[in-house]
Amino acid sequence: MRFSHRHLQAAAARRAAASIALLPLAMAAHAQSAADASGSDWRYSLSVYGYFPSLSGDSSTPTSPGGPTIDVSAGNIVDALKFTFMGSLGAHNGRYGFFTDVIYLDLGGSKQGYRDFTINKAPISGSTSANLDWDLKGVLWTLGGEYRVLSEPRLNLNLLAGARMFSLKPRLRWSIQGDLGPIGAASRSGESETSEVLWDGIVGAKGRYALGDSGRWNMPFYVDVGTGESQLTWQAGLGLSYAYSWGEITGMWRYVSYDMKSGSQIEDLRFSGPMIGATWRW
Repeated sequence: MRFSHRHLQAAAARRAAASIALLPLAMAAHAQSAADASGSDWRYSLSVYGYFPSLSGDSSTPTSPGGPTIDVSAGNIVDALKFTFMGSLGAHNGRYGFFTDVIYLDLGGSKQGYRDFTINKAPISGSTSANLDWDLKGVLWTLGGEYRVLSEPRLNLNLLAGARMFSLKPRLRWSIQGDLGPIGAASRSGESETSEVLWDGIVGAKGRYALGDSGRWNMPFYVDVGTGESQLTWQAGLGLSYAYSWGEITGMWRYVSYDMKSGSQIEDLRFSGPMIGATWRW
């Protein structure tokens, strides 16, 4: 990042991410205390998952303020999942409910002698290559309310509405060899780091389909779509769960997509991969 106020924004985003990551556990403790005190009809669930996504998307990074950009496909560079975490909390009373979930992502990778990039969206010359190091840290926080529209022995279906926050921090380091084209010699190597926080409204549906009569095996599903500070965001998940007396074990495939508005260093992002975790119910 090139301006001091952006450094302050990045630090604030990191503090917010840490607080949000602890939110499901804090809310769960509060919800349990409230349930014990009131003896109400509210029912709660707490889930903790490991998430192992791959990344695709495009990034356009200025080499200097107002200068030429280095345009890369992040998915071709990122080859490592450094750390990820997902937690969710739900509360239901009859047909009504509330939910929140948090995903923390830390992905990165590097390429040496790399040629699959452009400068100002124009192809590079045959003698040009670059050493690139690109990574992304991000927090996705979704929260909303839901209403059950279908409750059958086999199928439960809830409609939902809410909001999603995406706090992202991409960083690119580069060193270019060969013909620089429109890039000045002073920008042959450098580093750019930015931070951005996006809020979008979402609508969607979630539920589960029972497999067999025992009630043990179920197929949970989720889908939402929204817009706001991003041009379009949507996500979907489909999985398989096995129920126990205390809760369930779930495996799921989750896909998250973002198309950004013009002016963002990140043009679009896609996260896709398996999740596995446990849900406790009380």
